[in-house]
Amino acid sequence: MENTEPTRKEINALIGATLLEFGASWCGYCKAAQPTISAELTQFPSIRRIKIEDGKGRRLGRSFHVKLWPTLIFMKDGVELKRLVREVDAGELKSALALITTDQATAE
Repeated sequence: MENTEPTRKEINALIGATLLEFGASWCGYCKAAQPTISAELTQFPSIRRIKIEDGKGRRLGRSFHVKLWPTLIFMKDGVELKRLVREVDAGELKSALALITTDQATAE
């Protein structure tokens, strides 16, 4: 079963920290990035991760102007704060995840 892709309106309405991960199941870069992404996310359990199978005719990817995979979009309260494209570096990934989680404790 394939999950239906959320709409841009639904993504923009999300509250809190969200990582959008655009890619394709057959993409070598995407496969290579998975261990790094999963390892870093274990340190940020409050972040919502939404994996989106992207490709021709996929509206959500086009609305974010995704051109290369993987594209990681770091959002807080529906607003894009940072994006990493193609090569996923653990240090950059960790700092982007920290960016979208800052001030979470004080906001609650």
